[in-house]
Amino acid sequence: MCGTEDSRGMNDMAVAERFGSAVRNRSRRKPTSFPALLNETFDRHEREGRRLQLRGRVAALVAIYILVAVIAPYPESFYYQSLVIVFLLTGFIPAAIDRLGWLRNWHLYVFVTLDFALMTVMMLYPNPFSPTDYPPQLALRFETFGYFFVLIAGLAFSDQPRLVLWGGFVGIVSWVVGLTWLASLPDSVIYSPFAPGSSSLDLSERIALIANPTLIDLSVEAQSIVVLGIVAMILAGGVARSRRLVWRHAAIERQRLNLARYFPPATVDELARDDVSLAEIRELNAAILFADVVGFTRWSERHSPVETISLLREVHGLLEEAIFRHGGTLDKFIGDGIMATFGTPEPLPQDPFNAVACVNAILEDVAALNERRVARGAEPVQIAVGLHYGPVVVGNIGTERRLELAVIGDTVNAASRLEELTRVVGRAAAVSDDVVADIRARDPNAADRLMAGFDFLGDNHLEGRRQGIAVWASQVSLTAHESRRPKRPLRP
Repeated sequence: MCGTEDSRGMNDMAVAERFGSAVRNRSRRKPTSFPALLNETFDRHEREGRRLQLRGRVAALVAIYILVAVIAPYPESFYYQSLVIVFLLTGFIPAAIDRLGWLRNWHLYVFVTLDFALMTVMMLYPNPFSPTDYPPQLALRFETFGYFFVLIAGLAFSDQPRLVLWGGFVGIVSWVVGLTWLASLPDSVIYSPFAPGSSSLDLSERIALIANPTLIDLSVEAQSIVVLGIVAMILAGGVARSRRLVWRHAAIERQRLNLARYFPPATVDELARDDVSLAEIRELNAAILFADVVGFTRWSERHSPVETISLLREVHGLLEEAIFRHGGTLDKFIGDGIMATFGTPEPLPQDPFNAVACVNAILEDVAALNERRVARGAEPVQIAVGLHYGPVVVGNIGTERRLELAVIGDTVNAASRLEELTRVVGRAAAVSDDVVADIRARDPNAADRLMAGFDFLGDNHLEGRRQGIAVWASQVSLTAHESRRPKRPLRP
């Protein structure tokens, strides 16, 4: 018997390239092929980014509000402070829509456009509360263009590189529209280094030109626009990289979750840390455990499919918990049964001890389960366990389309037959003497403690094997029997 039948999770496990998988075509899939759970996780990450962006926006606007109150005299400051409050509202409106679940991605583009348009008006349109009639072009001398970079920096929290680029684009367009309006004013003086005669100006003429309050220096404004575009592209690149890292982290977490379905947490951490290859075919010593429900076929005939599934979930959960608790690896579920290994993918000296301890734990857990079932009026269940220790071969088998991690060898076959032997000897667990001999050679005292609840039955014949095998059987008896039993009689 081999450990290769219908285990969907093993196919996923082979995806993990760092663990030696050969399934390269699966690892090249786009992030959109991730499960819905990962997409939902990434959406949550974006929502958290928007909340962080709102907090940063509020903090920045409060600082600007105070700054305006300090540097701008009243009533001029009233105009700018009113616009700051409007900016606060345009930040809270999408947050409120998001909280209601109505926010769509295109809404974000609308609000970003509104922000840059409003900022342009705030910086270029004359303050109606100003007692002095300054020319509108003079606003270009106050270096207010730097506030655009505050808006662009806030967009980095959106985790959307396209939105950052959109912010840079609408910022440039808004500023160009504002400059066009200023240039259209009749008293505007427009300077361009490419204009005829601009290079022939002497020093006094240049100083006089710079001192003109209605001057619009296109070279300076072009520099501001280009820098804004560069900053937007750099930020978008950083956001895109951060987004890829989030997807990569999500992929690693998915791989770890898939591995955790078969390996105990400590083994998963070891695989991640040491880059153990599962593609390499290796021979090692491992303890193989088989367990299933005794009399399940007849039990399922008397109960509905819903009750049958409920029982399987209850039993599988019990077995899985015991296996992982003792450092075992879940190979697969086989109908009402389970196959587990102790020593794969990496063997450890305590594997045989853990395997025997797991058998004892299963017997104790089944007894506790039956107490609960009887208390609620349900039938008790009986679980048979077989355990053997010896050499196995571990590696991926199958084709490029369908790979599985297999544990095969005579040790696997013997463990399966030992589990069947429990019906013949009427005991809940059968452990080969190979397991007992190994733990006794390592630690006799520990072996005596672990085997205190077992009796030595001597050599027994296992179906399909030429040689007999020495067996230890648990003192816990079976009362139910099935037709699955060796054809040859038990040999004393």
